[in-house]
Amino acid sequence: MESTPGTTIDEIADRIYRIATFVPEIGPTGFTFNQFLIDADEPALFHTGPRGMFPLVTAAIETVRPVAELRWITFGHLEADESGAMNSFLGAAPRAQVAHGALGCMVSLNDLCDREPRPLADGEVLDLGGRRLRHLDTPHVPHGWDARVLYEEETGTLFCGDLFSHLGSGPAVVSSDVVEPADQAETMFASTCLTPATAPTIRRLAELEPRTLAIMHGSSFTGDCAGALRELADRYATRLAAAG
Repeated sequence: MESTPGTTIDEIADRIYRIATFVPEIGPTGFTFNQFLIDADEPALFHTGPRGMFPLVTAAIETVRPVAELRWITFGHLEADESGAMNSFLGAAPRAQVAHGALGCMVSLNDLCDREPRPLADGEVLDLGGRRLRHLDTPHVPHGWDARVLYEEETGTLFCGDLFSHLGSGPAVVSSDVVEPADQAETMFASTCLTPATAPTIRRLAELEPRTLAIMHGSSFTGDCAGALRELADRYATRLAAAG
C-alpha cells in the first residue's frame, strides 16, 4: 500500500512493516531509507529516519496504527538516518521510550534523548506482547561503538541495520542474492569497519537461523538467511585479509 508519494509501506513478515523512502540522488541508482514498524501490544519502531523524513514516516505508520501509540523507539546505532527523528517521535508518542544498548545510552543517549532511554543488556528481550525483540550487541559491526541488531523471535526477523546495504529501488522483499549487491555497495561506500571481529560477529548472527532479513538500505530478504550472513562474513574476511 502507498502512504505518500515516494514513501511506501509493505508487510514483510507477520505484523512487521517496512517503510521505504527512495532518494534517487544518492549513488548511481539511488538509495532507499527504510524503517520497520513492529505491530504488537507495545508497538516498536526500528530506525526513525532523519528528521526531514519524519512527516513521511509518520504518515506511513498511521496507515497501520496511530503514531501516538508507539511504545519503543529503537535503531541499530546512533546516526542521523537511524536515529535523527527520535525526539520527534518521543514528542508525538507520549508513552514512547528509546531502547538501546547500555553502552550507547551511557555514551550518548542519556544526554541526547528528550526522555530517559531504556538501556538493554546483550541478549536482553523486550516483550512487546505478541512479539519479542532480542537485543544483540555488535560493536563496530557494521560501524559504530554502540552498534547492535534486534532479532524478533516469533517471526524470525533479524533487523540488520546497515548490514547488506545495497543501491537501487527494488521490491520490498526479495529471495534473490543480496550479498553481491551489498558487496558492490561496500566497494563504493567503504562504510563497514574491517576488524578481526567483523566476520565472527556476523557468523554468530547466522546461528540464529533467521527467516527474514530486514535491511535498512535496499530490499529485505527471505530465503537462506543464515547462508547469506555466512557469505557476507566471508566477503568481509577476504577484505580484511587483503587490507593487511
